[in-house]
Amino acid sequence: MRVGNLAGRATLFTGDGAVDIEKASEGRFSADPQEVWSRWTEFRAWANTDAVAGAGVEQFDPDELGAPVPRPPQVFAFALNYDDHVAEAGIERPGAPSVFTKFPSSLTGPYGEIALVSDSVDWEVELVVVVGHGGHRIPVAEAAEHIAGITAGQDITERVMQVAGTFPQFGMAKSHPGFSPVGPWVVTLDEFDHPFDLELGCAVDDDAVQEGRTRDLIFGVPELIAHLSSVVTLFPGDLIFTGTPAGVGAARTPPRFLRPGQVLRTWISGIGEMRHRLV
Repeated sequence: MRVGNLAGRATLFTGDGAVDIEKASEGRFSADPQEVWSRWTEFRAWANTDAVAGAGVEQFDPDELGAPVPRPPQVFAFALNYDDHVAEAGIERPGAPSVFTKFPSSLTGPYGEIALVSDSVDWEVELVVVVGHGGHRIPVAEAAEHIAGITAGQDITERVMQVAGTFPQFGMAKSHPGFSPVGPWVVTLDEFDHPFDLELGCAVDDDAVQEGRTRDLIFGVPELIAHLSSVVTLFPGDLIFTGTPAGVGAARTPPRFLRPGQVLRTWISGIGEMRHRLV
């Protein structure tokens, strides 16, 4: 199942096109894309019925896709969660997950423009998990049951602000408007043979700058969910950015950053692709 946001309306995506959720459900679910996640159990049961199979399918313009989770209650992210990224950063391999937060106002959809705020803005392709069932103190063995689906994301970062101050706080540097693009839609785990072993990468113009596989996460998705929920309560619709592989611009010699006019292309196998022009 692929669920997303088309022109501000909750939408199911099939191989044939788009199904408007409010119309197909005859008003049982609203057009608000965020409501899908807050009613995930009920929505998924309905979405697997013959009523959806018989609903009208329409063609759509990808440029009208918005963030599939437009107003997440909480947005978490993990640093240094791939060995090759740890190596390029020149930092010791972490013994526990390193978490920070991003602000929901930084969310944007899978296509369009992203405004650069300086000449030191970097890319970070990431697998993003959408929470379907919240909870506190979720065991690793039960973590997958709390996942609504997964999507592609970019943890775009202003590198100077990231390390500024006596005690650097990552969240501000990663939360400028548009610095958290996600999409093109959320895909449920049953769509994959191996949902936690996916190829991911990104390119600046035609130059591939990051390539990796999610199986190489130091702390896997179930461990991340268990770690977060050992302290906080997770809510339906929360987003979890799981970390980025090697290839970020700040780690290059000389450092390389995004420039106006460039196109940032981001992909994860089985999910899809995002494209953003930097302005």
